[in-house]
Amino acid sequence: MRITLAGAVTGLTAGSKEISNHLLASMLVKQTTIALLPWVAASCLTQQPPPAVEDIIRQSVQAVHEDWAKAPGFDFCEVDQAGKDSRTYQVLMVFGSPHSRLVAVNGTVLSAEMQAKEAEQLAATIRQRQQETPEAHRRRVVQYEKERRRDQQLLEELTKAMDFTLVGSETVNSYKTYVLDAKPRHGYAPTSVMTTVLTGMQGRLWVDQASFRWVKVKAEVVHPVTIEGFLARVEPGTEFELEEMPVDTPSGIWLASHFAMRARARIFWLFPKSSMQDETYFHYKANGTSSPEECEQP
Repeated sequence: MRITLAGAVTGLTAGSKEISNHLLASMLVKQTTIALLPWVAASCLTQQPPPAVEDIIRQSVQAVHEDWAKAPGFDFCEVDQAGKDSRTYQVLMVFGSPHSRLVAVNGTVLSAEMQAKEAEQLAATIRQRQQETPEAHRRRVVQYEKERRRDQQLLEELTKAMDFTLVGSETVNSYKTYVLDAKPRHGYAPTSVMTTVLTGMQGRLWVDQASFRWVKVKAEVVHPVTIEGFLARVEPGTEFELEEMPVDTPSGIWLASHFAMRARARIFWLFPKSSMQDETYFHYKANGTSSPEECEQP
């Protein structure tokens, strides 16, 4: 249109020239529009509103359930940090429950003698579990599953004990995430002694926008929580952090890459007690396919 108006202003009166200019303008507008279509489409996609908070939480909890159920199918490496000291383990699933084989201390690989002792301990564990009675096998596996359910319950109850607010988006560990703040939900009834702590916590959740997996979870106690029956009180300063990553398998599931917890409590409301836990996990492999050498270098 601007080309046609310019022609009128400059006194271009020849009909054929006006038609030519008009066609040229139309072609330019059309070509420009076609060229801009991908950019317009991309802009529309990036400006789409995020899902409702309830949908983000629902899909993320479902993903946690699915991944948690598949976790026993993997062996992995683990580094336990205690102050300046660390121990590295190869964690193997042996007949229904894990066995931890020490691989390194403070980043230094074990001596040949210590490696032989660890190999013999693993062999002894395999022999023992092969020979145990069906009842002994059942009790061992039930105890392992009980511990797994306890840890899973704490994470899952986090979504029930908190009210979530979407506060934005953020890239964490190269994943674009929804960021949700969490505060204690009024009227929440804890389902266990452990989940009672959630009534005094607040936190933040980073959810991968593509898979709805939990890239990161952080929570901290903001006011004291009394644990009935144990004469104990959990104090502010208690906090935990969980990070997850995709496992390199066709299933695309996510498993823990880091867990840290600092606990502060008072026993009998008088004697202070503190503890710390810091664990890193890596090199997930299908059961029976990992090697201790893979755990020597995180």
